[in-house]
Amino acid sequence: MQKSISLFYFFICIGIFTGCVTSKSYQTSTTSADIRVSSLKFLDLYEIPYELHFQNTWVGGLSGIDYDRINNRFFTISDERSATSAARFYTMAIDIKDYKIDSVRFLAVATLKDAANDTFPALRKNPEKAADPESIRYNAATGTLVWSSEGDKAVRGGKMVYQNPWIYEMDLSGNFKDSFLIPANLRMYKEDKGARENGVFEGLSFSSSYKYLWASMESPIYEDGPLATAQYANVPVRFTKFDVATKKPVAQFAYLLDAVAYPPTPENAFSVNGISEILCIGENKFLVMERSYSTGIEGCVVKIYLADFSKATDITAVSGLHQHATYQPASKKLLFNLASLNRYIDNVEGITLGPIFPNGHYSLILIVDNNFSRDEIQQVLLFEVIP
Repeated sequence: MQKSISLFYFFICIGIFTGCVTSKSYQTSTTSADIRVSSLKFLDLYEIPYELHFQNTWVGGLSGIDYDRINNRFFTISDERSATSAARFYTMAIDIKDYKIDSVRFLAVATLKDAANDTFPALRKNPEKAADPESIRYNAATGTLVWSSEGDKAVRGGKMVYQNPWIYEMDLSGNFKDSFLIPANLRMYKEDKGARENGVFEGLSFSSSYKYLWASMESPIYEDGPLATAQYANVPVRFTKFDVATKKPVAQFAYLLDAVAYPPTPENAFSVNGISEILCIGENKFLVMERSYSTGIEGCVVKIYLADFSKATDITAVSGLHQHATYQPASKKLLFNLASLNRYIDNVEGITLGPIFPNGHYSLILIVDNNFSRDEIQQVLLFEVIP
């Protein structure tokens, strides 16, 4: 998600960060299958410099983050669409000391590869084959990564481009390994059906056993009704559950979005509320991050919900969710509204559990996509998970 109409189609890049070291007092043992979350406690905010460069790449647009607990490292992906360097991901370290972020260090960078194991071209040169990276997750069972691209549905260089979204599996060097089968109702079409431009796979998360991969849409598909506005809430957004072994979808479920937090200024200007990332914390349970932006309002309104899909209806065969009252969506409970911090919060797009604190509680880390803009701040936020 970009923060204005001009930023809405901003270029994107990808980055990986390998190898992370924190204070020895912070545990890095494997996670439990089910993590209890009663509340979240904000601890710290760290800013990554705007003009930071690493190994001849510009570090920015960080749209996803995940933690490899065994090897104590973070992976993060940049959403720059090969504008200054080939689409990439990074391996990074987030050093935590005394419940604060002591430093953020970039350790390695790798380019993303397509199915032919070529790097992705720049959007301006070959929009049909350019990547639009958004989310990245590490599979501890296989030692591989998955990442998502939103696809495209826009006029590029005077030509209309229709590119389907994808979810790829890759090794830690960025080499393509496999792809997931994207359901027909989440693909791009010439008609007003299927996925919306820039509203596709913002969120990915593995189940605790790594048997399933869940993917969330940022916005509703056309068939499920209009986008959220300041006056329109309970917009149905689809979560798709994939079998990791077969790479095929096995179910879809609905999650209802809040309204846009504030009306835009002027009234007809750009505004949006959507899901910017998800994080599985147990069987059918997720932390869901809703991110709202309105032109004329400083910063973003970011809310973290606890969502439970245990009683949700499989809506794979249901179309027009905004007109149906026969399905059960996920339940949701607000855990934290970042507006309560009374400080500037930018375009938060990544969320992951981090190292375990000395008191036995999990850390939770959020990361911001700054859209490579001087007007935005690339933030890293640290929370404590209160069981």
